[in-house]
Amino acid sequence: MIEKSIIDYEKAVLIGLITQKQNADKSNEYLDELEFLTYTAGGEVLKRFVQKMESPNSKTFLGSGKIEEVREYIEKHEVGLVVFDDELSPAQQRNIEKILDCKILDRTNLILDIFAQRAQTSYARTQVELAQYQYLLPRLTGMWTHLERQKGGIGMRGPGETEIETDRRIVRDRISLLKKKLQKVDKQMLIQRGNRGSLIRVALVGYTNVGKSTLMNVISKSDVFAENKLFATLDTTVRKVVIKNLPFLVSDTVGFIRKLPTQLVESFKSTLDEVREADLLLHVVDISHASFEDHIASVEKILGEINASDKPCIMVFNKIDAYKYETIEEDDLITERTKAHYSLEEWKQTWMNNENGEAIFISALKKENLEEFKRIVYEKVKELHIKRFPYNQFLYEDYTEEE
Repeated sequence: MIEKSIIDYEKAVLIGLITQKQNADKSNEYLDELEFLTYTAGGEVLKRFVQKMESPNSKTFLGSGKIEEVREYIEKHEVGLVVFDDELSPAQQRNIEKILDCKILDRTNLILDIFAQRAQTSYARTQVELAQYQYLLPRLTGMWTHLERQKGGIGMRGPGETEIETDRRIVRDRISLLKKKLQKVDKQMLIQRGNRGSLIRVALVGYTNVGKSTLMNVISKSDVFAENKLFATLDTTVRKVVIKNLPFLVSDTVGFIRKLPTQLVESFKSTLDEVREADLLLHVVDISHASFEDHIASVEKILGEINASDKPCIMVFNKIDAYKYETIEEDDLITERTKAHYSLEEWKQTWMNNENGEAIFISALKKENLEEFKRIVYEKVKELHIKRFPYNQFLYEDYTEEE
């Protein structure tokens, strides 16, 4: 008999701030994303706490009254996890742990935890481990206070390192070892990419959970793991795709996210090499998400950081089947019309249409408008193919019968 597996979700509480740089709507939107991240990691959010402040408190992130309110709620509902929307300093984390007496995570740590769950290949696991150690290094203090070796008094003086120094040395050694391991694998992957012959490389890029893997499955008829959760893809997958008479390579890459910690971008540099070495980018956008324009900006910022922003790019607006817009009654003269009221047709008339005519609206899941998508990709890849390999023949001559 097959046992029924019951997923036991951890009770969690989210904490965010409303500051001068981040208004209430923005804060709420970030907390929605944080809730989805917590759910992906295996947590169930019971409540959100938000406080208006000019800047976070340097000792406890929140004000003393608010943190007391959080502590009372945690004790009453037996919550074991508190997630903060911004990165906490090591000192803040220690102080908050003393007050709340439960597990404290910030956005970075939560993303690292999801990455650790999702990593499949040894290469991805090494990248995650490196990022975790780099995150841990400044936070080692206070973990081993009960094991301090150096004490004052007779017979205790002289050379020797404290427990914390030992730990730091171990972690630093481990970091340098992992970096060497990654460099070795990088060389292998560079050779692999070089062996892929005379084919144009296309990379799917975009925010996390916009449907890159689903699109990859549809066009390459493969079965890349795709799920409605954040960071379902962590390992780069490359597939050969043939449209009409033209073969080319498509790679599915890790999704980006706002407030992505710098050490993560550092550790995943090699995964992003696929993007850096691609000839064409397909920037997939989830148009059904309320803040998809922010997502586009975040992705373009990260592409700029890895020197990939000057590549030819086709904007692919996905999930048109899930797109919903608000309507205004004809006799309603008070409600002001905003972007939330735009229909798909109206969006097509805006800046999206000015993307050098290379914006396409599809639904990968429902397979809507895929023929048009294939046509646009084919034309673009063909143009690049002829430029790059002028003497290279296609699989067969493509011709249309003239009447």
